[in-house]
Amino acid sequence: MEASAMAKLVAKKEMDSSQDSFSMTCSSIVSGVISFFMLVLVTVFPLIYDKSYFNILETKYKCFYMSILAMIVVLLVLSIVMLVVDLNEFKGQHAKLLFSALAPKNWKTTFHIADAAVLIFWVVCLISTLQSEYLFEAFWGNEGRFTGLFLITLYVAAYFIISRFWKLKGWVVQAFLIAGLVVCYIGITDYFQLDILHFRGKIKPSQSTMFTSTIGNINTFTAYVALVMGVATALFTTSKGLLKSIWYYLCMVVTFFAIIMGCSDNAYLAIGALFAFLPFVLFKSKDGVVRYLMVLATFATVIQCIDYINQKFADMVIGLDSLFKVLVNFGGLEFVVIALWAVTAAVWFVCRLIKTDGKKLEDLGTAKASAGPDDESKGGASGDLGNLLVYVWLGIVIAGVLAVCFALYDANVLGNSSRYGGLGKYLAFNDQWGTNRGYIWRKSIELYKDFPVIHKLFGYGPDTFGILTTRYIMPEMNAATGQTFDSAHNEYLQFLVTIGPFGLVAYVVFLAGSVWQMAKGWLKNPYVIGCMMAVLCYAFQALVNLNLPIATPLMWLLLAAGVGAARSVAQKAM
Repeated sequence: MEASAMAKLVAKKEMDSSQDSFSMTCSSIVSGVISFFMLVLVTVFPLIYDKSYFNILETKYKCFYMSILAMIVVLLVLSIVMLVVDLNEFKGQHAKLLFSALAPKNWKTTFHIADAAVLIFWVVCLISTLQSEYLFEAFWGNEGRFTGLFLITLYVAAYFIISRFWKLKGWVVQAFLIAGLVVCYIGITDYFQLDILHFRGKIKPSQSTMFTSTIGNINTFTAYVALVMGVATALFTTSKGLLKSIWYYLCMVVTFFAIIMGCSDNAYLAIGALFAFLPFVLFKSKDGVVRYLMVLATFATVIQCIDYINQKFADMVIGLDSLFKVLVNFGGLEFVVIALWAVTAAVWFVCRLIKTDGKKLEDLGTAKASAGPDDESKGGASGDLGNLLVYVWLGIVIAGVLAVCFALYDANVLGNSSRYGGLGKYLAFNDQWGTNRGYIWRKSIELYKDFPVIHKLFGYGPDTFGILTTRYIMPEMNAATGQTFDSAHNEYLQFLVTIGPFGLVAYVVFLAGSVWQMAKGWLKNPYVIGCMMAVLCYAFQALVNLNLPIATPLMWLLLAAGVGAARSVAQKAM
């Protein structure tokens, strides 16, 4: 009897071992397939073009949806093969575990807030499409910018596939940065009007400066560069090795040049988000404070360099005509640059002294006694500062937000925009604000107010904005602006009008929930912080920009990759 029991125990252990081996093999194969398509999407997708800028949107749209559909098909075929093997070899044990996780009783552990929000977002988009008078157009988005239910479905499918089954690979992130540098380099050469791709000679001279690099419109270019900038800057400020720090610093500097030379005002919202949110990660350590100051000093230096370039090569470059022009024309800019580098050097020197003193104390055996067993979280020789500076920065951010709110009130309600100098035109809202964005925002709200109740709740369908403006305000729009708007030029306002408040709220909660999840898991995987900052940069620039299948797909991919990596960290900690 004992021999029989022992044999059964051994057999069970062998079965468990083979099951674990099978699970690991399947996971590795699936992750490898996703890695291949991720590599295509972060490298080929931003660089691909066909007939210069004439069909750049269609070309990238096809590249994205064909890549995602191909990935889904390959994964489905592999899943069927794995299911057959599982049924034959393990009596379907792995399939049962997988499907049990999808049971309603397990939803609390299976789905986090971002998962639930994106599912609600998709369901609302589905309802919005089905109740639309423009069902075909709402599904395909063919009367807008192709962001119909079809593309949104691919976004959501890609999110769940990548966040659940892909192990974030550092080399994919590096490939994303390399491709980003190529796009930035071409954009910078376009600023010098070199036209190395020979694209600009094929479009009207009056519109030639509105397009750049392999991306297209300058607004979309800066949205894409914002993603690369967010990843590069976050990785530079959190990297440890010298070579990695140099590489990320180089990427960061190039993106700073490219995003300013893109000549689009949506860039300053992305940059503002970067500088506003990084301290919440960095100000817990002395090294983080030093790196942040280096980023500030570097950014100021880049602006100073561009000012010099604009003066030295005035007959070659496009020149700046945006908020950055206000910064470049600031009389004391060179003194600000010198002061920032001086402060950075001083803080670095002080931190070095503190570290040296901490090391001496540790050598004497007194550091542990003074700091206690939790000195990694309380400070001391480790260089950690706790949360004091984070709370101080939070106060500064709140004060800054209140100051901006007051300036907006002062400029618009009290009519004192002139007192803010060059910034006045950005603070005072009117129909001409932001290249007529003020007009289309006002008309969007007016259109929404006149919607029937069902359309107030669910809009007229994804990406049907152009149909509405053409149908209801076409003559007035052309007379007032000389333009035909097929987008609200504000991603959130666009969602309100096209899919309603439920869809908008679900989308915002999805973004916020994803950022929160990544914020909790980045310490164990530094690439997560890069994904998080990229999403934040995108989310803020979207306040004045379009949702296009050029930059937006990469935001979804980075978000999914970051959430997936953060999820893996959380599961390992359980």
